[in-house]
Amino acid sequence: MRKRISSREVEIAARTLLAERGVKVTDIAEIVYEMQAPFSPNLTMEECIESVEAVLMKREIQHALLVGIELDKFAEERKLSEPLQSIIETDEGLFGVDETIALGAVFGYGSIAVTTFGYLDKYKTGIIRSLDTKTTNRVHTFLDDLVGSIAANASSRLAHRLRDKEERLSLEEIRKHDQEEKIG
Repeated sequence: MRKRISSREVEIAARTLLAERGVKVTDIAEIVYEMQAPFSPNLTMEECIESVEAVLMKREIQHALLVGIELDKFAEERKLSEPLQSIIETDEGLFGVDETIALGAVFGYGSIAVTTFGYLDKYKTGIIRSLDTKTTNRVHTFLDDLVGSIAANASSRLAHRLRDKEERLSLEEIRKHDQEEKIG
């Protein structure tokens, strides 16, 4: 029987893959800021970074990153069978598995995350645009959507936190919400 992989090991692997692919937490936080600043004039980048960090602690996000980035890397190394190799390598327009994985990782943060993901998938803001633009030999068919998923989740999480603060929920109640969101 194989040993169980610790949650911390999975989180480190997911974060390492993001970094290896050139994606920083601050890159994602900038998208979150762009999405939420119109609704919260006192929003800070620190709040956006904290929200991205919290989303990256979710197992579903980590698992999606591991799978998606691995497929992108295999496509770069031309290790996939045809026609899948060509479909992923060219980010075929009718191939929706990349969006399906990213969308599946969005459902934990509710309808705000789902609609924000749709917006980000269509308009490709911030680092999502550079990941989607095929100017290098790198394949980011999955990664651009996964970054959109993380940003959408962090935006939704932040919107709910801001409402909690407006409603003057206690720090204990807000922490409880944070703990509940780590499940999944």
